[in-house]
Amino acid sequence: MNAANAWDSRTILHLGAGKKYHPEAVNVDLVVSTNPDLVHNLDVTPWPLPDGHFREVWAYDVIEHLTDVVRTMEEIHRVCADGAVVKITVPHFSCSNAFTDPTHRHYFGRFSFDYLTGENDLGFYSRARFRRIMSRIIFRGGFCNKAIRRLANCYPAWYESRWAWIFPAWFLYFELEVVKG
Repeated sequence: MNAANAWDSRTILHLGAGKKYHPEAVNVDLVVSTNPDLVHNLDVTPWPLPDGHFREVWAYDVIEHLTDVVRTMEEIHRVCADGAVVKITVPHFSCSNAFTDPTHRHYFGRFSFDYLTGENDLGFYSRARFRRIMSRIIFRGGFCNKAIRRLANCYPAWYESRWAWIFPAWFLYFELEVVKG
């Protein structure tokens, strides 16, 4: 399928789709053998995608591989309509896999995207704005992790500054709303 045709009818953008091709989304990946709708290196901007088109973006396990997180979020903002929902998973900085994978360039904390929501004094890095709908620190299963998960998500600053290296998280999940205008 020609990716330009997909842009006409599909309003979900799946970044770094890899082997998880989804027929309802415009699937973007760098690896040709995964058969994405659009083969593109997401580090090369602007992306060959239309402005203000997408209503939802899936960025699962991809942003940590890219060179410039702020520029990536600006591109997501550009290609989305106002009110679009952006779903993101990234490795938590305390996860051993964050450092094991040699293709990871970045590690994240619960407050990393606050720089783009205005919830951080250093929000001047970008004019692209998002509203945080939800954020979760995710842990592997187990009784101890169940209790830690509850505390970590209720008191994320406390968890990350005092307990993250003792009770490491697995990854983070964010849902952000695109704010334009």
